[in-house]
Amino acid sequence: MKSLNFDNQFTAQMPGDTDTGSQRKQLKDALFSRVNPTPVSGPQLVHYSEDAAALLGLSREDCTGDEFLQVFAGNLLLENMDPHATCYGGHQFGNWAGQLGDGRAINLGEVTLGDTHLMLQLKGAGPTPFSRTADGLAVLRSSLREYLCSEAMYYLGVPTTRALSLITTGEEVVRDMMYDGNAAPEKGAVVCRLSSSFVRFGHFQMLAAREELDLLREFTDFVIRREFPHLDNLVADTKGTYIAWFEEVCDRTADLMVEWMRVGFVHGVMNTDNMSILGETIDYGPYGWLEGFDPNWTPNTTDAGQRRYRYGQQPAIGQWNLMQLANAILPLIEDPKPLEDALSAYVTRYEAGWQNTMTAKLGLKEYNKDIVDRLLNLLTVSETDMTLFFRALADINHDTEQPLTDLAHCYYTPEQLQESEQATIQTWLADYLRVLEEQGQSDASRRTVMNQTNPKYVLRNYLAQIAIDSAEAGDFSKVDELLNVLKKPYDEQPEYEHLAAKRPEWARNKAGCSMLSCSS
Repeated sequence: MKSLNFDNQFTAQMPGDTDTGSQRKQLKDALFSRVNPTPVSGPQLVHYSEDAAALLGLSREDCTGDEFLQVFAGNLLLENMDPHATCYGGHQFGNWAGQLGDGRAINLGEVTLGDTHLMLQLKGAGPTPFSRTADGLAVLRSSLREYLCSEAMYYLGVPTTRALSLITTGEEVVRDMMYDGNAAPEKGAVVCRLSSSFVRFGHFQMLAAREELDLLREFTDFVIRREFPHLDNLVADTKGTYIAWFEEVCDRTADLMVEWMRVGFVHGVMNTDNMSILGETIDYGPYGWLEGFDPNWTPNTTDAGQRRYRYGQQPAIGQWNLMQLANAILPLIEDPKPLEDALSAYVTRYEAGWQNTMTAKLGLKEYNKDIVDRLLNLLTVSETDMTLFFRALADINHDTEQPLTDLAHCYYTPEQLQESEQATIQTWLADYLRVLEEQGQSDASRRTVMNQTNPKYVLRNYLAQIAIDSAEAGDFSKVDELLNVLKKPYDEQPEYEHLAAKRPEWARNKAGCSMLSCSS
């Protein structure tokens, strides 16, 4: 642990609150408040990510020692750590919510790693000035979901914050899991998250809302200099640099949306305060993976009526959120035209990325709109497991005698497929194979491309819940097993075949396996 070298540029260069501690407040002319994690009575290491630890130069010995446990439970501060919580605002479900901030996240400090840096952040380590009426704590089930998904997304190739450790606190936290008045005590836990920056769209929105334009400019300059150094002084005029920066944020966000859609991931709570300026997936709350393919599905019980953050709308919400960021930084640029152009370019970039992704998912050499559009409609006709379908499709070829039989395991109720539906699927398969032949794509090449694009293993909601149930009973072996298989999501791994199975019927309506609340 002595190897961690802290160089806290954010707190050194940006203005902070002159008061310390967790008392609730509205900040003015400041970006953060210093606050220490709340000590816990009985920390226990559930799991740590070896690969995330390697980013920090930490060994197995480091990560299994008492110092590691105490630091990342929030009981001990290392030399030169500078714990703080940041202030930001945001639109929540389309409505301006005013000041939000790190309500249950405490940044420990920035670790320098040669030419790069990583911020260490504890989630669930106690109250901050931005906790509002909450306690700033987290429970094991939600912490385990965040820990597993952070690492699973990394191995899938999706930009994401990382998770270093998951530690139970030995204390109970009261939560109303489904917001139905049935609050109950649960095991408390703390996750350590890693990213070069946890800056969100909402940071800029808050400064604009408070009309602190000098600080908005100072902060934007800092973010560009610190996180986008290739853009710093890219052009002669400052406004040009701001425009280039916004364009890159749009590009990164578009690319992130493509990746979410590729693997069937639904974030569930795409508020502007949950959007990373780096184009990383951040804040794993009521997320989920599409099992039965349904563009209108959302995992968030809070969004069950409006379905604002449903799977099929994520790219559009990405643009809407970028529009709010554009409004926030408009005073720095003054001319809305380049921002509008960047927002239009977002759509173009997303569409190009989506077409390239679907081309790869189907093993085509060139995009075929008819084949793609018809398939997406077909997947909704019957309850079709998205992940299983694309993997199985890679093995269908002209020699396949009964393709529907080979695809039967991809449907939740294959016996309910009507003859007309079967005929439509058969027709699509025939046309798909014909297009492959016309494009000169061999079966072997197609299978390779498809299996590198379509994962076999994803963090299915029911698998996460099984790991949670075991962990709450004191058995952490399921966590280790699940993370091991998720490290190689595109490989066959025959010994883990059971972890590729579609959702069992018992999990269809079980809490934690279908829809979840923001408390989940």
